[in-house]
Amino acid sequence: MSTLLTTLAPTTVSLPTFEQIRDAAARIAPYAQVTPVLRSAALDALSGSELHFKCENLQRGGAFKFRGACNAVWALSDAQAAHGVVTHSSGNHGNALALAAATRGIAAHVVVPDGAVRAKVEAIERAGAILHRCAPTQAAREAMSAEVQRATGAVLVHPYADTQVMAGQGTLALELLQQVARLDALITPVGGGGLASGVAIAAHGIDPALTLFGAEPQGADDAAQSLARGARVTTVVPDTLCDGLRALIGEPNLDALRAHQVDVITVSDAETIAAMQLLWSELKLVVEVSSATVLAAVLQQRERFAGRRVGVVLTGGNVDLQALPW
Repeated sequence: MSTLLTTLAPTTVSLPTFEQIRDAAARIAPYAQVTPVLRSAALDALSGSELHFKCENLQRGGAFKFRGACNAVWALSDAQAAHGVVTHSSGNHGNALALAAATRGIAAHVVVPDGAVRAKVEAIERAGAILHRCAPTQAAREAMSAEVQRATGAVLVHPYADTQVMAGQGTLALELLQQVARLDALITPVGGGGLASGVAIAAHGIDPALTLFGAEPQGADDAAQSLARGARVTTVVPDTLCDGLRALIGEPNLDALRAHQVDVITVSDAETIAAMQLLWSELKLVVEVSSATVLAAVLQQRERFAGRRVGVVLTGGNVDLQALPW
């Protein structure tokens, strides 16, 4: 049984506007990579559609998370920034926040639970974070984060239920829609929902007719359940290899998915692992298992994507090569 990787989302956070996402794009431009879009004739043939893979696995820090973290860091006033930033994470968000803080020369405090994957913790430390250890429980993470805030005055940068983080993630869609002249559909993985919500707002700000999809593991399908029931489901205990998608979707993030009619497709871990192998064999890309959910969803639902031009967001590439899921 897996535990959640991030805090439950605050309910008072406002969604970013399209203008805030455009501002974020300008704010992070000096620091973030413009990631490439790759194609594969073999994967097009398998899916029956025209797939455009947005390669955020090649983003700074190896994941899209740098966009949101960088925007949050540079949106702070000088007085706020002087105290640094804090989060709790055992993965890409902690690494991204440390890298973003370094671009501004401020401290990044990352609360890391005991038992976290060693390779990911080492990456967070290499990025320059000040690590704070805690017990591997949600309450311990939140308590330690609050303690660091009290002691340092650091600003909390939530992984997904943060207006500036969502705005930063949305810059990915602005970039993709400049790189590919016309898309019929766009699909991202769904975990806490920071990426999916930011992308939905940005994409529909440019093209309101664009059809939006999310991909979610069957073993952590709280977003799909929440959309089906019309209320946020918080009882799902994640059971999936997709460690980056185990967080419960945030309340504001769910509101964005609902408002923009994002259709969430659930996929099994077996389908996702097969898609991860296909991405290596056909695109020569090693991506995290969470990232491969998008290709798994397209292949599972071929009839829904047939003949369409589809933007497919590959979110990260921080893989432990000694523990590949196959």
